[in-house]
Amino acid sequence: MKSFALLALAAAARLAQAHTTVYAIWVNDVDQGLGNSASGYIRSPPNNDPVKDVTSKDMTCNVNNAATTKTISVVGGDKITFEWHHNDRTASDDIIASSHLGPVMTYIAPTSSDGAGDVWIKLAEDGYDGDWAVTRLIANKGKHSITLPDLAAGTYLLRPEIIALHEAENTGGAQFYMECVQIKVTSAGTKTLPAGVAIPGTYSASDPGILFDLYNGFTSYPIPGPAVWDGASGTVATSAVASVSKAVSTAAPATSAPAVSSAAVISSAAVVSTPAASTPAVVKTSTKAATSALASALPAAPTTLVTAVRPTTTSAIATPAPTGAVAKYYQCGGLNYTGATACVAGSTCKQWNPYYHQCV
Repeated sequence: MKSFALLALAAAARLAQAHTTVYAIWVNDVDQGLGNSASGYIRSPPNNDPVKDVTSKDMTCNVNNAATTKTISVVGGDKITFEWHHNDRTASDDIIASSHLGPVMTYIAPTSSDGAGDVWIKLAEDGYDGDWAVTRLIANKGKHSITLPDLAAGTYLLRPEIIALHEAENTGGAQFYMECVQIKVTSAGTKTLPAGVAIPGTYSASDPGILFDLYNGFTSYPIPGPAVWDGASGTVATSAVASVSKAVSTAAPATSAPAVSSAAVISSAAVVSTPAASTPAVVKTSTKAATSALASALPAAPTTLVTAVRPTTTSAIATPAPTGAVAKYYQCGGLNYTGATACVAGSTCKQWNPYYHQCV
């Protein structure tokens, strides 16, 4: 039965099309506005499709590595929060398919490099500790945060990245989601970026954390890429959701100190020092069985996970009809499902597997 459940999850994951991009950033919990537009501050791709070729130049900043008109001013020690979404910034957006389990990372490089060469430094990473970074990201409404190091003044590119592993048991199956955010550090920090790694270049399709089988049992996960820079300030937990990082702790002197919620959760792997102090809780570090973690990702009632191929990955998801009928492409049945089973006119409830039926 357990093996059957894993196979059902794998089948559902391969049908899922809930891709994602970065829509905005927040600085010290202040929304900087929509950034993924022509007049924004994010070098955004034309759609939310992933990059799958680790040797492609699109690995740098996605398919649209062109400077935008706006840059966000920050200072060393600022808390910078990245906000990911599938379709839009509404509260109902599903962020990314819950089957797209994997790590979340953040890199930085000088803007003058345009991301070319050995210039990328890893500031933070969040992987698997019994739960996945992507699961935490979804629970936190698409947000994950870092504390900006006390960098020398200048312009930089921040590169948040998600690696989705739901098809990664086959070479070339891992999905990479990333954009580059343009920032300008205005404080007179003392840290300069060391030599880094090239992107593309630092990843190989055969790396253990890229060629990885979610469905065959595991107790740990090797996060791909370089180690986190020892001058990084780490990740910051937001909205009482754990944001685990292997970043080395450094107290970052800042003219604008990031606030830390009293409910914030800090990884036991590396405590993030911040000027504002409230006693952090500790993330549980017990490792769950892989099958338990995977079973929790199975569709439950009712879910925002879209698990069939839609006409395009960028079209808006239909909202459920007010009559109680299930909208097209939404779940209408399956084991443990308790929601509505009647589809809107023109759609029928199709069984993809025992765990997931969908209006198509």
